[in-house]
Amino acid sequence: MKLAPTSGSLAALVLLCAVSTQAQTADEVVEKHLAALGGRAALEKVTSQVATGAITVSTQMGNISGTVEVSRKAPNKTRSLTVLDLSAMGGTDMVIDQRCDGTAAWVSNSLQGDRDITGDQLQGLLNAYFPSPLMNYRETGGRIELTGKDTFGGRPVHALQYTPKAGPVTKFLIDAETFHIVRSVATINIPEAGGPLEQTSEPGDYRAVDGIQVPFAVTVVNPMQTVSIALSKVEINKALDDAVFAKPAVK
Repeated sequence: MKLAPTSGSLAALVLLCAVSTQAQTADEVVEKHLAALGGRAALEKVTSQVATGAITVSTQMGNISGTVEVSRKAPNKTRSLTVLDLSAMGGTDMVIDQRCDGTAAWVSNSLQGDRDITGDQLQGLLNAYFPSPLMNYRETGGRIELTGKDTFGGRPVHALQYTPKAGPVTKFLIDAETFHIVRSVATINIPEAGGPLEQTSEPGDYRAVDGIQVPFAVTVVNPMQTVSIALSKVEINKALDDAVFAKPAVK
């Protein structure tokens, strides 16, 4: 004979279901994210990446197009070489060469000159561990918190907050189905820009390259401009000399 559940047992069952659906931890979301990228074993074999493509910068003066090449080498060496076509504005090409050697960073702008990168900007580059800052966050002195659930583009997402040992906090939105990062937000203090700026990055168009998932499109937005990048080629584990990331010697 089956017994009808009492109101108390029903309440307990509902509570148990609620607890089980909320029991997801930050580490569980991180591990599913890493699995979606190809898995820890595959990611640990990735030591470098060179990506090339087209870039569009939207400013108050209009859109500027050009090319971009981004080189990365574990753990946190980066270089981006951007060439913008200013002919529509009556100018010549603007060449922007930004480098981080894992300790210091520097940028050269063919129209605005050269400068060292310091403060939050530098720390943000140092915290951009390759192939993912979420992969070994404990070892680098950071912490991850699961701050809740949200929606992005009509899809459910997990909201994570990454607090590094030093530098700006980054908030990640991770798709609850694909477990890819769909948005990251950080506030960076840039004195030459007048103070703190919130910068949003939205990667997408993930594709498989040599066993790992790579976003072939990214849109970066801050109050000054919107930058859209569409990659055409990504090379994994290409040999890169450390000199690629170093500040060039003064001639």
